[in-house]
Amino acid sequence: MSYEYNNMDWLIIPTIFTKRAFNFITGALTGDLGTSYYTKIPVIEEILDRFPATIELAFLAIILASFFGIVIGVVSAVKKNSLFDNAGMLVALIGVSMPIFWLGILLIIFFSGTLHWLPSSGRINALLQPGDVTGFYLIDTLIAGNSAAFMDALRHLVLPASALAMYSMAIIARMTRSSMLETLQQDYIRTARAKGISEGRVIFKHGLRNGLIPIVTVIGLQLGSLLGGAVLTETVFSWPGIGAYTVTCILKSDFPVVQGVVLLIAAVFVFMNLLVDVIYAFLDPRIKYSENGR
Repeated sequence: MSYEYNNMDWLIIPTIFTKRAFNFITGALTGDLGTSYYTKIPVIEEILDRFPATIELAFLAIILASFFGIVIGVVSAVKKNSLFDNAGMLVALIGVSMPIFWLGILLIIFFSGTLHWLPSSGRINALLQPGDVTGFYLIDTLIAGNSAAFMDALRHLVLPASALAMYSMAIIARMTRSSMLETLQQDYIRTARAKGISEGRVIFKHGLRNGLIPIVTVIGLQLGSLLGGAVLTETVFSWPGIGAYTVTCILKSDFPVVQGVVLLIAAVFVFMNLLVDVIYAFLDPRIKYSENGR
């Protein structure tokens, strides 16, 4: 038995989708993202329960990526075309090219399977569960004064954070090198050197500080993407965050949760862009934000 379409079907179907989208947006504005099809728990509660794990992982990863990326970029720019410059850019190229899931597997095999130094999955030992105060295990263990649980939670973070930081570190290193090369060619750098100012002060105070704007932009965007859910990293390391949870919900066709996570990712990116714009004013005194928009 076949169904014959008529001209009205092409009006009804878009109307239904438009109504659903409107209902979702109005509900989201009040904090109602719907209910999970499988757990029957409000989506906002599911997200808030797992988001601290992703935040903890993303912040440690961006700290590692920013520190090593800026160091490699600065030294590569100062020692342009040297052996260290070539080695640093080779590391950056490997970081950009190597898939995160492959790097994660290599880290698990070497540091967990071979050396038995670090755990390969989870957030903390089941016997050392911290008190549920903030949802951030590093903070909760410090609040409870449990140093053993704190060190165990930190050990569980090392491998996934290192794998997640590799790509961001490569991007930050390349941007830092490019920005520093341009900054070190400016007239005020030559003037500072002519005045006899120490090379370290010239590089870090006059060079790096004036070249931070593009670096901060890259760091902000990388942090936004990490907070949006490090899907591959969380899946490889069985990290109970937003990324791994999203994959599970996609496979189960749990659409309310997927919609809520997509909205969260969009909101995180908007917030990070706003934060970067605010930081610009602190980095460069010439940038001012006035009420009339000039």
